[in-house]
Amino acid sequence: MDTSKIISLLGDKSDYYLNHVCKTIDKSQLHLPSPTCVDDVWINSDRNIQTLNSLQTLLGHGRLANTGYVSILPVDQDIEHTAGSSFAPNPIYFDPENIVKLAIEGGCNAVASTFGILGSVARKYAHKIPFLVKLNHNELLTYPNSYNQIVFGSVKEAWNMGAIAVGATIYFGSEQSRRQLVEIADAFEYAHELGMATVLWCYLRNSSFKKDGIDYSAAADLTGQANHLGVTIKADIIKQKLPENNGGFTAI
Repeated sequence: MDTSKIISLLGDKSDYYLNHVCKTIDKSQLHLPSPTCVDDVWINSDRNIQTLNSLQTLLGHGRLANTGYVSILPVDQDIEHTAGSSFAPNPIYFDPENIVKLAIEGGCNAVASTFGILGSVARKYAHKIPFLVKLNHNELLTYPNSYNQIVFGSVKEAWNMGAIAVGATIYFGSEQSRRQLVEIADAFEYAHELGMATVLWCYLRNSSFKKDGIDYSAAADLTGQANHLGVTIKADIIKQKLPENNGGFTAI
């Protein structure tokens, strides 16, 4: 895509996105995505050879292969938002095979989904596109609903179905966040022993994070600390929402 079309698509936000320069952390201090990011970022860590191989498999697949960037199709909303609301607009996706086919046709680096979805088609597709199995979910049927993530399967089960990575969510700030932190730290340790990469959704959930009409659940300082806790328990990749404001620690 040429620059003029990018500017046109971004509209009045083009200058902000294309010319913004961070004043606090210099670009030279960052490990930027590149074709050699496994060698640049993980090679000196204590990840074993199989884990490094899994990371390279993830980064080397699909239309973004060997760029340092990834495009992963995640479909686990059928648990946290109900299967009806997730799939009824396109009923063919009640069939798990169509989810994997979509990821393949879209040139994704991987497909991320539940034990049920990926396990039902693993023998046919695990060797055709990298599988990322989501270990835990916030099941919707408890009333009143709470901010909690429950483990739905084991790391070994994900490994047996041929997955190259496991993923999990921790609701930082929630009542059960400390249990989730310990639980997922143990799971990630075992996943690395088996040679799988680890991905962590580092989301904030606490009604008290809303103050004076502002929701600080996506504040840069709070989400940044959640990301830091995530990599501290050895998440290889972090999933985070883009910040919408800052100063959450001060405000709360």
